[in-house]
Amino acid sequence: MAWSNSKIFRQFLADAFLNVAAFDLDSDTFKVALYDNDITPDNDVSAANSAYNAGQWTSTNNEVFEAGQWAQGGVALTSPTINVGTADVVFWDASDTASGSAADLANVYGCLVYDDTLATPVADQGICYNYFGGANSVVNGTFTVVWNANGIWRITL
Repeated sequence: MAWSNSKIFRQFLADAFLNVAAFDLDSDTFKVALYDNDITPDNDVSAANSAYNAGQWTSTNNEVFEAGQWAQGGVALTSPTINVGTADVVFWDASDTASGSAADLANVYGCLVYDDTLATPVADQGICYNYFGGANSVVNGTFTVVWNANGIWRITL
């Protein structure tokens, strides 16, 4: 199996709600790591297995990167924010995330978004993963993850 959808990690929500991890969704440093189609993301994994460089998300397990353009380990989100301006909806958004201007990236199917600030209880814990709908690439240009107008993730109450 491979990528088929985008999901929030169940353990991220549990750890946030139970105050196991002190996520600050508008001021922690979050990174976006890119992956090819040879992994099968699972939102039900443990916190430890949702983390960057663990489980499916090991840096040697099909991460797509290019030094100086899209760093191994990901590119930082800018302007992350929680939005509660619409009745019955909470969503997390950020500015679109882009590489350098001379990137060569191929077969990018999705990304892991993770918290690069917290070290405990799990370093680099995954927040969510996002499927891009198929293979994406760029040759000597800018690779941009354009976040949906509904946010990186959205919860309807």
